[in-house]
Amino acid sequence: MLQGVLARLDDAGNHVPRFTAPRCLLERQAVGGCDACHATCPHGAITLGMLGDSIQIDPDLCTGCGLCVQVCPSGALEYNLEPALQSVRDQQDAASRAAPDASLTCSRSGAGGPSLPCLGRVTPALLSAAGAWGVPLTLIHGDCAACPVGAPDVPERVERVLDTAQALRAPTGKPAQVTVRPATPEDASRSLTVSRRGAFGALFRVGKQHLAQSIPESPLPFVDWSVPEDRTPQEWTWRARSLKPTPPEDAAIPWPAPLVDDTCIDCPVCTNVCPTDAITRDLQPDGGVKLLLNLSACTGCMGCLHSCPPQAIHAQTHWRPAAFGAPLLLRESDTIM
Repeated sequence: MLQGVLARLDDAGNHVPRFTAPRCLLERQAVGGCDACHATCPHGAITLGMLGDSIQIDPDLCTGCGLCVQVCPSGALEYNLEPALQSVRDQQDAASRAAPDASLTCSRSGAGGPSLPCLGRVTPALLSAAGAWGVPLTLIHGDCAACPVGAPDVPERVERVLDTAQALRAPTGKPAQVTVRPATPEDASRSLTVSRRGAFGALFRVGKQHLAQSIPESPLPFVDWSVPEDRTPQEWTWRARSLKPTPPEDAAIPWPAPLVDDTCIDCPVCTNVCPTDAITRDLQPDGGVKLLLNLSACTGCMGCLHSCPPQAIHAQTHWRPAAFGAPLLLRESDTIM
């Protein structure tokens, strides 16, 4: 067990996000593709393949800022969310704390407490989960204009992420208590506090000075595409989990996803391009077909909408809570044309 813990510590220097090719809209050959990660990266670390159907990440240029993960519409790029989630939860559970709130700081802010390489790694799921747990969370950044890790507009990007999280939390009636602000001299005294549950991990984290106040990275394993549950990115899994307290039955949950109208020609394009297999095409013994949607697995990338040959797909932005409980029937046909 000790070797496993030390191995995870050694992996903490690997800042390159995990790339899951089957989730990439370029790899899925969705119409229009996507260059969000390439356009967003402030360090030129992400390039498009020669044929425009893949991406490559240069580990020598990647700083681990996470801005590409923030903008990826399908979860093809991601970091492990659980260490940051656990850190927030540990700060909530700690018996005594030096501060009345939980905090996450950027590594160059000079503030104490748990830190990330850059607040560009903060995602809506993380903030929504903090809201579900009732944890006041302060996000502290340094001088972003001069930072070599992220980009000058990181604070503005984090505010947009917070807007998304608050929209997701609105149906629960329990908004997230999140503050985004620059570091102050007083923040240097913030300490890394943990609960008993997190004390064992902290014991090893303080073994190296440069890790003493950081959240250790545990690289995500490759996705086993044979396991349907693994096809959903952590980000959207945790967005769904964080819908607590359970919204009222008539609440409208913001979760962009496709609807199909009667102009559908029952072709398989939408299922072929779906980056998480949220849309499935169930062939029936009598020759018919059912088109089903797993709403919890849908990232709202709308690759299906842009790729649909007869333009039979339209986006619905809000759904009732019951829609998340079972696959939704988008369309049922007696025969395949």
